[in-house]
Amino acid sequence: MIDAPAPPGARVVQPARRLRGQLRVPGDKSITHRGLLLGAQANGRTRLRNPGLGADTRASAALVRALGAEVSIDDDELRITGLGLHGLREPADVLDCANSGTTMRLASGLLAGRRLHAVLTGDASLRSRPMDRIVRPLRALGARIDGRANGAYAPLAIAPSTLHGAELDIPVASAQVKSAIILAALRAGGPTVLRQPAPSRDHTERILRAQGAELHTNGGEIRCEPAADLQALDLDVPGDISSAAFWIAAAVLHPNAEITIRNVGLNPLRTGLLDALQSMGADIQTHIDTTEPEPSGTVIARSSDLRAINAGGHLIPRLIDEASLLALLATRAPGESRIADAAELRVKESDRLHTTERALSALGLELEAQPDGFIIAGGARAGGGTVDAAGDHRIAMLAAVAAVSGTGPVTIRGARAVDVSYPTFWDDLARLAE
Repeated sequence: MIDAPAPPGARVVQPARRLRGQLRVPGDKSITHRGLLLGAQANGRTRLRNPGLGADTRASAALVRALGAEVSIDDDELRITGLGLHGLREPADVLDCANSGTTMRLASGLLAGRRLHAVLTGDASLRSRPMDRIVRPLRALGARIDGRANGAYAPLAIAPSTLHGAELDIPVASAQVKSAIILAALRAGGPTVLRQPAPSRDHTERILRAQGAELHTNGGEIRCEPAADLQALDLDVPGDISSAAFWIAAAVLHPNAEITIRNVGLNPLRTGLLDALQSMGADIQTHIDTTEPEPSGTVIARSSDLRAINAGGHLIPRLIDEASLLALLATRAPGESRIADAAELRVKESDRLHTTERALSALGLELEAQPDGFIIAGGARAGGGTVDAAGDHRIAMLAAVAAVSGTGPVTIRGARAVDVSYPTFWDDLARLAE
């Protein structure tokens, strides 16, 4: 199905006659990042079973090693021997975050207010992504951080400083911004209160509570008390719902499909796509098997007839990584769909509003990017064509989903981008389409 001739670095994906099977997706990338960074400053050894080990999380592992923590991987278990809340060591070299915005933004909070110097950099894509959204609030806590354009872009240089508590209003509902502030606030001289316009994914808060930290949440407001120390973690990492979302979308779009995904994270602040699909009439079943510290369970998705949707407001932070998939799903629903309040897509691995429009338009689908979303003309199936992933793992996987449920072969340039989050994606696709 996939192994037709392709140009170097590209992959050709053919339409599938059917999609059937069960699978487990890689461990949640967001939780793995946080487990590494929080485990590095815990007392004792942290264990993360079924971690998500793509290129992004390996950047976080390399970073905490450079700060003195021991990290090992054995039998699908990630072990981090922490140095305590105040024990991280000054790195001997620049810290390379590769393509991982999560690594850079969370590490900025991790390093702010310590008695050390550190410089964070990354690849060309990461150095073009905005960092002032974390630099400004961290400076408000007393951190000394500088970078290009007065801290708007990496490399970021972090100097020794002392932090104090503060009350902060965050203009964007961003888990990365919130987490950077919380990581710094743990070592501040007083409590920190931060307010965001809507709740965002709460993996950092859940893990920290499991480590003994004192955080109080009320809607979009969080109060973080300074911590004396953090306990080591022993955590089963659920499958990444953002990776599972591609198989859910593929099953719903395909005329002959049923896919079961087991042990997948079902955190309610991450399941916005499931809620959107259910409002569109999709045939999806979910079952929660465990709730602490992260809800997880089983999702079954089947071929479906879809209705158009208007998606916006507080739903968007709960599906921001799946917004491009929602646009693809809406192209199948008769009528006009709209996605709004998703301007955050412009500062992902690519300008995802632009790259989604370009990718789906190349396959004959009708949608128009807006300043904060899309207008989509529905009732069509993707045709064949060529898609440039633009260095964005989610655009590469989006094109693959469109291809297996479409009418013609799709050549995906830059298909290796999937390794950032889902190194076994192509193997799983081949197995489901057999």
